[in-house]
Amino acid sequence: MSDLGEWAHAFRVDVAERELEDLAERLDRVRWPDELPGVGRAYGMPLGELQELVRYWRTGYDWRAAEARLNEWPQYTTVIDGAQVHFAHVRSPEPDATPLLMTHGWPGSFVEFQRVAGPLTDPRAHGGDPADAFHLVLPHIPGFGLSGPTRETGWEFKRVARAFGVLMERLGYAEFGVQGGDWGAAVSRELGRIRPGNVVGVHLNLLPGGGATEKPGAEELAGLSEAERERTLASWERYRVWARERQGYADIQATRPQTLAYGLNDSPVGLLAWIGEKFAEWSDPGCPIDRDQMLTNVMLYWLTGTAGSAARIYYERAHADYYGLPPEVSATPTALADFPRDNFVPLRHIAAHTDSVVRWTSYERGGHFPAMEVPELLVGDIRAFFRGLRSGGCGPGGEVREVRSGV
Repeated sequence: MSDLGEWAHAFRVDVAERELEDLAERLDRVRWPDELPGVGRAYGMPLGELQELVRYWRTGYDWRAAEARLNEWPQYTTVIDGAQVHFAHVRSPEPDATPLLMTHGWPGSFVEFQRVAGPLTDPRAHGGDPADAFHLVLPHIPGFGLSGPTRETGWEFKRVARAFGVLMERLGYAEFGVQGGDWGAAVSRELGRIRPGNVVGVHLNLLPGGGATEKPGAEELAGLSEAERERTLASWERYRVWARERQGYADIQATRPQTLAYGLNDSPVGLLAWIGEKFAEWSDPGCPIDRDQMLTNVMLYWLTGTAGSAARIYYERAHADYYGLPPEVSATPTALADFPRDNFVPLRHIAAHTDSVVRWTSYERGGHFPAMEVPELLVGDIRAFFRGLRSGGCGPGGEVREVRSGV
């Protein structure tokens, strides 16, 4: 048993050598497709880029070093609502630290948080104020990585949020903050909505349902400032391009995740292309993601055989009774860290209908994976938001403010 009691079991990442040998053999036997000349990224991940990444994965990447780093975090497993939930529980040396649940998205894992965990849990050791310390809870979404695969249908993000609320109860945290992007944003926002008495603040780096998905009409634009009109039109254009050129992966995962799973579960190169393309296209080219960190993330999908299981969250959401409806109203104080290279442009006047946004910070660099791309910006924004809540300066009804920063 773990030091958490009988409800949780201590866990260490310990991959058998035969699994690594099998991976090496598969990488050595890869059967490459052809590629049209001069098409760049228009048809998908470029052949030369993937070949170089596979070469490094086979000859330069060190899983055992990555495994040792993962095991620096205390990790546990527990069963909630019939599903295994794996999580890291990284406590701060500061006894009065704020509990913070951070949730990853797709195609991520708790590996995303490796560069922010130290500064968040121990700001004193990283040049920060010890009053800004957090106890971190870093779970894998059921179906993803070490929390997978799931064994039954129905694991959409609202069910995940309910399960993570139970996890925080079991850990003894009556009050806590939540943070996330991608699916983690949907889970975090939902937790703030259903547990307003427990969640003190919701910090997001993506705003679910907060962008323009229909072409704005003259009436809508007339009621906005010039800057917000420009932002609304930019949001619509970004969404239009996304729907035409980049949404295919989501449509497949929302309709035929099982068919996709056969290829991703059998071919490590196929899995790397499917995931690696998203890290390349959704991030800021000026803030390159560490190659080893990205490969460690891919390894968790490969070694656990959960590429198909993780994809099912798209299917479950698309077939839930609430699909297509606007987000339900949340009164919990919410902060948005808006990074320019993310997939969608969030809009304040849309968010105002459903969220109590008390802090809105737009940055000049960073993309969909800020914990990996611009960890210092994400850490600073999280600290500032929860510091404001502690001081009473960012409660419900507080002033929304925007700070543009490239540092």
